[in-house]
Amino acid sequence: MASTDAQNHKSRDPSGFLPGAPDPDPSFHVSSFIPRNQLWQPDLPPPGSLPPTLDLIIIHQQVELLGMILGTDTSNKYEIKNSLGQRIYFAVEESICFNRTFCSTLRSCTLSITDNSGREVITVNRPLRCNSCWCPCYLQELEIEAPPGTVVGYVAQKWDPLLPKFAIQNANKEDILKIVGPCATCGCFGDVDFEVKTINEKLTIGKISKYWSGFVNNVFTNADNFGIHVPADLDVTVKAAMIGACFLLDFMFFEHSLAGL
Repeated sequence: MASTDAQNHKSRDPSGFLPGAPDPDPSFHVSSFIPRNQLWQPDLPPPGSLPPTLDLIIIHQQVELLGMILGTDTSNKYEIKNSLGQRIYFAVEESICFNRTFCSTLRSCTLSITDNSGREVITVNRPLRCNSCWCPCYLQELEIEAPPGTVVGYVAQKWDPLLPKFAIQNANKEDILKIVGPCATCGCFGDVDFEVKTINEKLTIGKISKYWSGFVNNVFTNADNFGIHVPADLDVTVKAAMIGACFLLDFMFFEHSLAGL
């Protein structure tokens, strides 16, 4: 049991480039793998107080007791923390009861992300779209505004018959990075990792992990825990898009529990 805990702790160590991977080349810069004409506009202000050297973002979904008692979907709320467990942001879903009831996890919504002073710094807009590996049309998409009112990027689902795939895009909807998940996302008694890759999918530069939180929490609640591992020198607007991508993955793959049965 002790060795298992040690391995789990090691796999989440934010000090390395990727948990469990060798130390990276000090000369490596992720920006060198992003075409210059596809970078975010440099004159855009950074999203809120997001630390520019942040390499691990922890997202903790709050347990909604009312939803558990009534067996209904309530608006999601998330705490966004740094590697020290300090809260830097708070995200609240804005959606109507009709959409949560009848559209369930496909519902359209807006996620407002505020800093500790209550100032809204990032807005994530999710329209109502399809979600099927058999239907390559009208797939999932998120729009990222940072600050609110200024679109800096998108997260777009890419059709694939076997694996869940997504693209991180700039404001012109040009692909910058790819997200590739496993063929099975149930995460039975273990973490689920979505790898962040370069456009050609040959190099992994980070990952979004859905952490296993125990049988009771995973099966009977929708309170999920995620970790976003990214290079420290990644542009802050790309990190904002990664936070939006994490929310989309939660809606698509992990918002199912016995609480609503």
